[in-house]
Amino acid sequence: MAVLIIEDHADNLELMNYLLKAFGYATMTAVDGLAGWQLAQGGDLELILCDIQLPGIDGFEVARRLKQDERLRSIPLVAITALAMVGDRERTLGAGFDGYIAKPINPETFVASIEAFIKPGKRQERDHVPATSSEPALDGAVKAPAVTRGTILVVDNVPANLELAQSIFEPSGFRVMLSDNVSTAMAMARQTRPDVVLSDVNMPEGTGFELARQMKADPGLKSVPVVLISATLPRDISPEAARVAGAIKFLRRPIDPMLLLQEVESCLQTARQAD
Repeated sequence: MAVLIIEDHADNLELMNYLLKAFGYATMTAVDGLAGWQLAQGGDLELILCDIQLPGIDGFEVARRLKQDERLRSIPLVAITALAMVGDRERTLGAGFDGYIAKPINPETFVASIEAFIKPGKRQERDHVPATSSEPALDGAVKAPAVTRGTILVVDNVPANLELAQSIFEPSGFRVMLSDNVSTAMAMARQTRPDVVLSDVNMPEGTGFELARQMKADPGLKSVPVVLISATLPRDISPEAARVAGAIKFLRRPIDPMLLLQEVESCLQTARQAD
């Protein structure tokens, strides 16, 4: 069973897909209404998330077609939309949607919100919940595992990307430090030496390549592996460019959360073996 996401905005699609996979859900994606409706016809779906303003046929037409299909009408259909005019929510629910979640997506609450529409027996069971180290666990809550696997410094000027990284690495036993620029990242690294650095490439106040070069020029940090990640670099930028700058690996977004975790773990293991 899978969750179908119909969304034409690349960043929103990546964020929802990333979050759902991080919580163990299989996903299918479409970037226009017609493609989404066609995928729904052939997919074994537990839930459909659909934007309203889509190219081709809009979300309202997708809802009309789904609810007219006897095989598909029982699949929960949730609108993910930035519509905020008076009456938009009522219009959306009246069009056949079973629920309504407003944009911008909140990474901390998104999965819990959509799980309300999934049958309890079909929800992904988890041994832990993503949590920030600065928030105390509530009485009776399941605590995240103790930090035993090392410290990761994540550098990205997009808050959602920082939150996503934290939600992936902390539950897996890593301590996560977050920075949104190169200069602060270097200051944090000098104060608390990380075991690995994961940095975006395109940031307004210094690039990931610059961070990698500064790390390698610092005697106390030069052996720390730096992993660069980006969704916006031209395809002709090779991994060799990252290595020349001092990075151990270059990854492209979108990337499956578990694959990202495995890539970082691999770099960390290689660095520790070299010590």
